[in-house]
Amino acid sequence: MRIISLVPSLTEYLWALGLDREIVGITKFCIHPHAWWQQKTRVGGTKSVNMATIHSLEPTLIIANKEENTQTDIQALALTYDVLLTDINSVEEALAALLLIGEKVGKIEKSQELVIQIQNSFKEAQAVGKGAHFLYFIWKDPYFVVGTNTYIHSLLSKFGFVNSCPLERYPNLDDLLNENCEMQLAPDYLFLSTEPYPFEEKHFAHLQELFPQSKIRLIDGEVCSWYGNKMVDAKFYFEKFCQNQL
Repeated sequence: MRIISLVPSLTEYLWALGLDREIVGITKFCIHPHAWWQQKTRVGGTKSVNMATIHSLEPTLIIANKEENTQTDIQALALTYDVLLTDINSVEEALAALLLIGEKVGKIEKSQELVIQIQNSFKEAQAVGKGAHFLYFIWKDPYFVVGTNTYIHSLLSKFGFVNSCPLERYPNLDDLLNENCEMQLAPDYLFLSTEPYPFEEKHFAHLQELFPQSKIRLIDGEVCSWYGNKMVDAKFYFEKFCQNQL
């Protein structure tokens, strides 16, 4: 097989499955594992793939994602190549996709082992967040937050957190505030993600003015949004996060 991955989290998952020679191309955002990021051919960004480079690699399989990649690129690639297009908006959909990929790349047993490991680690996850209400920020200028029908929402819900955003997908903060103009939106915590926007402590002050009753915490964007083998370590991360930050 000659595989190109256009999804950073799934690139890391392919590595966890024990593939190496089969992977011929990744995106510039596929930073894990670092050795692959250094050695594998980069085919552009997740939303701006280099078609010429992809053609030169002659892939037998391209792994893509509806949210990560553009419809235009996927449709163009599907005319020539076998494209496995994932659509992941929940933990359950993530696990199903991991099994599907494992079957597609001939690593069924390894994928099943990883999924079982994830499922076992999630069995007592609900008690971790203790019902704390949150707003999860993924972007600045303008601010965007995580709503329902997203993987991040599903993952944090699994760990006992409650999303204060009732809107779907990734609404603009202004839209959320307008939606809740008749009631005070006062989550217990504002979670500022380290990616895709690299929030830092210097960004706390302005948001603290908007939400004076909320506590602000930085949260690992990879753990919260990278479905794949990052899910194996999620419980340990959230247990430590809650112990030290909440």
